[in-house]
Amino acid sequence: MKSLIPYQILENSKVIALVAIVISIITWWMDISGLVYECPYCRTQRTVIGVLGMMLLLPFIHYWLLKLVAIEIAGFGFVVAAFQHFRGWSKIWSNEFQFNATLWTDPTILSAIAMFMIMFLALVILSQQK
Repeated sequence: MKSLIPYQILENSKVIALVAIVISIITWWMDISGLVYECPYCRTQRTVIGVLGMMLLLPFIHYWLLKLVAIEIAGFGFVVAAFQHFRGWSKIWSNEFQFNATLWTDPTILSAIAMFMIMFLALVILSQQK
């Protein structure tokens, strides 16, 4: 089967998995410590990113059943991120949108980043071979 992504990324899939896990841990720490507001959409997205990162570390991730589970998890996280992102766009269309004072806490931008990360992790998992 031809890979969906370049081989350089597949060779570094463990590093990508660790980065995803670290991002998930840091964002959960920010949530628990009160640095960001409690957002159920964000919590779902950061959990999905962390779970996909942990799944990518498994030595038997190339099996079809685990790939199926990973796609289900990624699909759930992507839908949640897309819904949050669409809410931001609906505010833009109704002229109610304002960026947050700190750009890194803006939910529209963060949900777009989460969608890219979730799809990227899903593609890396799908491309894993024996």
